[in-house]
Amino acid sequence: MASQPAAHAAGLRVLRTTRVAPAPPAGEPSLPERALPLIFMDAGCLHAQPVERVFFYRLGPCDDDDVDAVLSRMEESLPRAIHAFYPLAGRVRPTPGETNRYELLYQPGDGVAFTVAEHDGVGVGVDELADTDEPREVARIATFVPELPKGGAVLALQVTVLPPDRRGLALGVTVHHSACDGVSSTHFLHTWAAACAGDRVLPEPPVIDRTIIRDRNDMYDAFASPASEAKHAFDSPDVAGKLLATFTLSRQQLQNVKDAVAGEAARRGVAPPRCTSLVATLGLTWLCFRRAGPDGEDGPRGDGRAHLVVPGDHRARLEPRVPEKYLGNCIGPGFATAHETELATTTTTADGLFTACAAVAAGIDEAVRGEPTYWERWVERITEACADDMSLSVAGSTRFGVYDMDFGFGRPAMVDVVSVAKTDAMSVAEDRSGSGGIEVGIALSPARMERFRRWLADAIALLSSSSHCN
Repeated sequence: MASQPAAHAAGLRVLRTTRVAPAPPAGEPSLPERALPLIFMDAGCLHAQPVERVFFYRLGPCDDDDVDAVLSRMEESLPRAIHAFYPLAGRVRPTPGETNRYELLYQPGDGVAFTVAEHDGVGVGVDELADTDEPREVARIATFVPELPKGGAVLALQVTVLPPDRRGLALGVTVHHSACDGVSSTHFLHTWAAACAGDRVLPEPPVIDRTIIRDRNDMYDAFASPASEAKHAFDSPDVAGKLLATFTLSRQQLQNVKDAVAGEAARRGVAPPRCTSLVATLGLTWLCFRRAGPDGEDGPRGDGRAHLVVPGDHRARLEPRVPEKYLGNCIGPGFATAHETELATTTTTADGLFTACAAVAAGIDEAVRGEPTYWERWVERITEACADDMSLSVAGSTRFGVYDMDFGFGRPAMVDVVSVAKTDAMSVAEDRSGSGGIEVGIALSPARMERFRRWLADAIALLSSSSHCN
């Protein structure tokens, strides 16, 4: 382990940054050098922004020494988890001797940057950050997210002690998407949490074998080539001044959306789309996002169509079937498209919801079927979606169990996906209360946030009143 001296920045006092290397179980040899080739699904994320999550925790009443003991347990349990997920301690680099090919290389001595910090600034206490659904400045939360070390590192961790009285913790996790998807990164976090909590049996280890998935040279070349237009699909927009809001759609509110969509289908005399709770969440959020409009006076660029990109896990859908614990990327986009006029200028909420939810359901269904044309048009459709400067994508999943991430001092009070501010995305997670709803996070400029929240509140109120009348 190598430490760096403490640093100071924007109210944050960095106590130390340590490189934590994998530690084999007693009696096992150290890991040798290993290179894991990236496949086309990984290459599609080479130029993507890293995924940045922050888990906010409250600590019980105790003295400062106990807080330090918590930090020590987190750091001391980390090598065991990293050993199982050793590629995350490595770095992405061009594959020697090959053109436009990349690999995830682990070498003895590699490790994950682990930062311990304290923050005593105004407005960054655990109560202010975790107890509210009011919009918060992205800049305040981004303080708790570590930067990836230069040189192709794919994972960095930061634990920040928060006021009041050192009773809060912010765990910041930054993962480069070329190394793995959210299924894999949260698998790692659950493993680390179990090790820290002292569980004798850790979650099932990951399957580290990229030959399981049949590679596609055509798609790999399209993503990795320096001349590829797909590289610009992941350009980062300006995040200065953005606000991040987290809100929860209750089980009843989602049922109201489903009822409204079914009612509109009956009015039109058509079969209703498959409107799951996730489809209802995405459809309602997408509708309000489009109705909130762009930041400027001009309308969105593009061909008059609105786009939503929904990631889907293909582990259970490929042939041969990919193990559930596969470490890497095994996700594919579902493309929801609708005419802008059918979303932003429809006269009724039910009409707009039907259009949005039907498009989301159709996009997910196409990805699930995985027919040849779906795979062949990936790059084209990603580029098409990004030509619309109001395109929206989805990060996270209700299946990741982020609110079950207990390191031995309780469940998180709040989990934020901070990187949605850089990727024009909305995040989704299970309802932190466990009551069956879905939690959504979105980052917008103050003006757009105000319009979005107004549209969302009006839609929820209208749907609620309609359900009472039926």
